[in-house]
Amino acid sequence: MSSTVDVRRAEPGDLQLLPEVELAADRVFARVGVHLPAQASSVAELGAAACVLVAGRPPVGFARVEVLDGQAHLEQLSVHPDHARRGLGGALLAAAIAWARTAGFPAMTLTTFEAVPWNGPWYRRHGFTDVQRPGPGLAQHLRAEEQAGLCLLGRRVALHLPLHR
Repeated sequence: MSSTVDVRRAEPGDLQLLPEVELAADRVFARVGVHLPAQASSVAELGAAACVLVAGRPPVGFARVEVLDGQAHLEQLSVHPDHARRGLGGALLAAAIAWARTAGFPAMTLTTFEAVPWNGPWYRRHGFTDVQRPGPGLAQHLRAEEQAGLCLLGRRVALHLPLHR
């Protein structure tokens, strides 16, 4: 990763640029046969998130963190494909974990496709493991994903990372 990677808290003007980054990143899933609906986070959703971190000026990647069951929940991590494979995803993930630790959360959770190489396997390489018993918020999140049809595109898993100091 380049030492010039600028990962920072999103500023209000950044938020309007993030849905296109997310849509562009989602289109890459078609390469592995996963055709996601063209639906991105809204500017309002991004603005209401517990934390949004961005990489680049203007942003070419972002991490959106919410709170579920008293834990930090990585709702979205997207890097525009024109800027992929440069360490931006790892830098955004590290910054999201650091933010969650500093904020005092005991763990970070996320849901992802189990077999897509830059999803389940990638998060597992970063120390995430399967959630054994999801809390009520995470369980509801998984049900919402199922109702939205994401499970028809590939097996979804819930992962977590303890954030002990």
